[in-house]
Amino acid sequence: MPPAPPAPIPAHQPPGLVYQFVRAANGRTRFSSLSDGCEALLGLSVDALQQDATLFDALILAQDRQSYQEALRASAATFSVCNWEGRIRIDAWNDVKWINLRATPHALPDGAVQWDGIMSNISASRHEQEAARRSHEQLLELTAHIEGAKEEERARIARELHDDLGGNLTAIKMALAMLAARLPSDQPALLEKANYLDDLVDRTIEAVQRISLDLRPSTLDLGLVAALEWQAREFEKQTGIAVAMRCPDGDIELDPGHATALFRVFQEALTNIAKHAGASRVTVALHCQDGQLRLSVCDNGRGLGPGDRLKPNAFGLRGMSERVAALGGTLALSAAPGGGTMVTIKTGLHPVTPHEQAQQQE
Repeated sequence: MPPAPPAPIPAHQPPGLVYQFVRAANGRTRFSSLSDGCEALLGLSVDALQQDATLFDALILAQDRQSYQEALRASAATFSVCNWEGRIRIDAWNDVKWINLRATPHALPDGAVQWDGIMSNISASRHEQEAARRSHEQLLELTAHIEGAKEEERARIARELHDDLGGNLTAIKMALAMLAARLPSDQPALLEKANYLDDLVDRTIEAVQRISLDLRPSTLDLGLVAALEWQAREFEKQTGIAVAMRCPDGDIELDPGHATALFRVFQEALTNIAKHAGASRVTVALHCQDGQLRLSVCDNGRGLGPGDRLKPNAFGLRGMSERVAALGGTLALSAAPGGGTMVTIKTGLHPVTPHEQAQQQE
């Protein structure tokens, strides 16, 4: 029957293992000093570990052993503090725990290096970090699902508006034209009413087309570059602010959801410029290099104030950041050359799983 773990360390003892570790000039190692916390932390007696320092190396999981050796080598080469975290396995207890090793190196007269340090059990904090990481992954999955569902619903409504409502309005317009052609010439009031209804149908058709395009521009089916250029021209017409587009790589093949998310971020960036920047010109650049996409939107307006990003109602910026994060990318705000603000979005060209996104953001 395996031995039970030792009792907890008494309150008067340090919360870990205090030690001195020596590596001789010929590479041999030994623990010259160990505190009473040795057995509680490592499951090894002080005598056993002082007789054979390699017993500690054997505790370290194989996948973490190299990083431990590299940390020691770097510390010895520069005489900087060694700060390492890794996992050890104590077979007798069937237990894997995370430890932190923090030690300061000193040169000894015979060419050896001695580290004075402390090892601590950090399993609880690492388990909390892992739980937080899993929670973050789930949040990213939920965000991606919500955004995907919203875009699918937008596309469905846009199709129904265009196909059903648009088709019905076109039929009404044709019927009105037939009726107007049969009105007696001595009834000008009726003809005026028919012309009014015809104009009303035209305005309604235009409104349906505008709403349908706002929900999901059909140019997205032609690619991201075409959609960005269409939105830039619409922005120019609506605001009078000139937009210069630079897309030297031509069209870029992206997953439809990926392209739609970038398009929405671009829309929000232009909306923010129209509302807050006081700009007269916007420059948009889209580049693709080494499997990475970079989209920048730069204006010549008044720029961001120190507290603008922290405003409670800055939902636009937060929404942009969340969309880009859901793609596994980054969004940065900076001062533009010559004044104004630059929004820079960087993402990969392929969808990123929530697990990969969480790892990138740690």
